[in-house]
Amino acid sequence: MDEMETGKQQFLDLVKGVDSAVQVVIPVTPSNSMFLISLTKGPNRKFITVSEDDIIDLPNEADIQEKVAKVVRDAVGSL
Repeated sequence: MDEMETGKQQFLDLVKGVDSAVQVVIPVTPSNSMFLISLTKGPNRKFITVSEDDIIDLPNEADIQEKVAKVVRDAVGSL
């Protein structure tokens, strides 16, 4: 698995750790170095943006993990 796929998998694991009922759609490629990620739970949908660099660095950098986890928790909390 390349860095991008590893980061995407880590992101999916992070979301499942917050709420396993949330469905996640991550685009195959970023737009302007940003991923527009869809989080859906029941009839509710929320979009968040995560930078390509953050996805790549997610598996290895604790500060990035903390930052992305906060964004995910806030988004899932509002679903």
